[in-house]
Amino acid sequence: MKTLYGIQYLRALAAIAVVVFHAAEKTGGSFAIGAAGVDVFFVISGFIMWVITARRPVTPARFLADRAVRIVPIYWLATLVMVAGGLVGLFPNLKLTIAHVMASLFFIPMRSPSSGEIWPVLVQGWTLNYEMFFYAVFALALLLPRRRQLPAVAITMGGLTLAGALIPADNALAATYMRPIILEFVAGMMLGQLWLSGRVPGAVVGGGLLAVSLSGFAAIAIFRLPFDEWTCGPLAAMLVLGTVSLEKGGLVRQMAVPRLLGDASYSIYLWHTFAISVVAKLGERLGVSPLTTLLIASIVGVSGGIAAYRLLEQPLLNLRRRPSIPSATPAGPEALTGAGRSI
Repeated sequence: MKTLYGIQYLRALAAIAVVVFHAAEKTGGSFAIGAAGVDVFFVISGFIMWVITARRPVTPARFLADRAVRIVPIYWLATLVMVAGGLVGLFPNLKLTIAHVMASLFFIPMRSPSSGEIWPVLVQGWTLNYEMFFYAVFALALLLPRRRQLPAVAITMGGLTLAGALIPADNALAATYMRPIILEFVAGMMLGQLWLSGRVPGAVVGGGLLAVSLSGFAAIAIFRLPFDEWTCGPLAAMLVLGTVSLEKGGLVRQMAVPRLLGDASYSIYLWHTFAISVVAKLGERLGVSPLTTLLIASIVGVSGGIAAYRLLEQPLLNLRRRPSIPSATPAGPEALTGAGRSI
C-alpha cells in the first residue's frame, strides 16, 4: 500500500491534540476536545486494516502476529517503566497489584486499584484494549470470504453496542466492549471500502467535509459543549473521508515534519505523559505561568515521543525479519475526560 500522506498527517494531528489535552489538564487549563484524537485514531485504524488486507491478503494468525509485533513491545516497555517508577515511589498515587499489572500487559480490561476506573497501569493504554479487541474480531472475520468480512465485523460491533444500550453492565469487560466507540472501527472500514472501490467524493466535497468536521470540533472546544463518541465519531469519520478525498485528487503533498510526527505518533502517544508530568511539576515549583508551562509541556511531550520513536520504536521494528501491517494507531491517552465523557 502506498503511503497516504493525509492519513499520516491526521495521525500527527490527533497525537498532538492528545498531548495538548494532557498538558492543559496537568497545568490547570482545559482542552477537552483534544480527547477526540482517540476517535480519529480508531477510524484510521479501521480504514488502514481494511485497505491493507485487501491488497495483501493475510491469514488470521499472521495478521495477529504482525499486530502484536507492532504494538506490544513498546507498550510493554512503557508499562514496565511505569511499574518500576511505582515501585521506587515516583508515582505515589499508583497502587500496584500483580493481577492488575498482568491484565494491563495482556490487554484485559480491569478496574485500577488506584482509581477504580477501567484503566491499565499505563493509563493511556486503555485504547489499546479496544485496538486489540478490534484486531481479534477482524482476524476472525478474515476466515470468511472477503465480501462477508465487513458485514461480519459490523454486525458484531453493532450487536455489542446494542447490548450495551439495553443491558447496563458494571463488569469491566462488558462495560468496555459494549461501548459505541467500537463502531468507529467499522466506520473506518467502510471508508476503506469506499477508497478501494474508487467511490470517495471529489476534492470539492472532500474540502467541505473537512470544513464541517473541523468546525464541529472547534465549536465543541470554543463553546465547551458536551461530547462523546456519538458526536466525535461522525466528525472523525468526516475528517478521514475528507482527507482521503483530497488525497485522491492529488492535493496532499509530502511534508517532512508532519510525516515524521505521523510516523512517531504511537511513541508520542505512549510516552508523552511522562514528559508532561515532569515539566508540569518543574513549572509549578519555579513559578512559571500555567500557559507557558502548557506550551513547554506540549513541546517536550511531542519531542520526547519523537526521541522514543527514534531510539526505541524504530530499532525494535527493525528487528523484524519481514514487513508487517503498518500501525494505524496510537491508541489512547492517560485519562481522557471531557465534559461528561470518560473515554
